[in-house]
Amino acid sequence: MNWIILIIAGLFEVGFTTCLQLSNNFTNIKWTAAFILCIGLSFLLLNRATQTLPMGTAYAVWTGIGAVGTVIVGIIYFNEPATFWRIFFICTLIGSIAGLKFFAAH
Repeated sequence: MNWIILIIAGLFEVGFTTCLQLSNNFTNIKWTAAFILCIGLSFLLLNRATQTLPMGTAYAVWTGIGAVGTVIVGIIYFNEPATFWRIFFICTLIGSIAGLKFFAAH
C-alpha cells in the first residue's frame, strides 16, 4: 500500500512543478493555490510512505517520478524538445526507479 501512496506522492510532485510553471511567478492566484495544495499533499504522502519504506529508496523513487513526469508534461504541454538523448535518459531513469522498487529491502 505504501508503494501506491509513494506513486501518488510522485504524481503530486508532477502537479506542483506544472502548477509552478503555470503560476507565472506566483502572480496567478489559481495556479499558485494549486501549487500549494499539490506540494503539501506530495510531502504529506511522501512522509506517510517513508513510515514503512526505506527513506533513501522512497526519496529516490519520489524524485524520479517527479522528474520523469515533469519532463513528459513539458514535452506534451509546453512544447519542450523530445530529442533522442533526452528520451534515452528518461528511459534510463525509469529503469532505475523500477530497479529500486523491485530490489528495495523491506
